[in-house]
Amino acid sequence: MTSRTVDAEALLTPAEVAALFRVDPKTVTRWAKAGKLTSLRTLGGHRRYRESEVRGLLGQAGVTPASTATVA
Repeated sequence: MTSRTVDAEALLTPAEVAALFRVDPKTVTRWAKAGKLTSLRTLGGHRRYRESEVRGLLGQAGVTPASTATVA
């Protein structure tokens, strides 16, 4: 059995990213398809986004994030 290093970086769902940007989750998916945002896929095929990349994009866009209380 091989051991793998687990990346401890926080990942966000499309809904969590959408809440931060105040857009629809489908918009976040379109951004990923257009290459504006990098998405990772879970084993089940769901998209996840690196929190650090999302926060960086928020800063570039000059968007004041919506309530971060919903983001774990």
